[in-house]
Amino acid sequence: MSLERITVDPNRMGGLPCIRDLRVTVGMILGQLAAGQTREQILSDYPYLENEDISAAPAFGAARVNERDLPLAQTA
Repeated sequence: MSLERITVDPNRMGGLPCIRDLRVTVGMILGQLAAGQTREQILSDYPYLENEDISAAPAFGAARVNERDLPLAQTA
């Protein structure tokens, strides 16, 4: 799945990942899904979102869970 629908802009929503540069964060969508909201309910609450936007949020979350931060090697 393409994650092109997810944007990160330091000047929007404090740099949090957003849906298509809107003021709707991935975390907001994931939180609503976790709370039991259906895709249809979310689309009703945010009529400017598209079905693919809802699919992109958990895909982005799953990709981020598998990322690791590695310390940079220190030079002498």
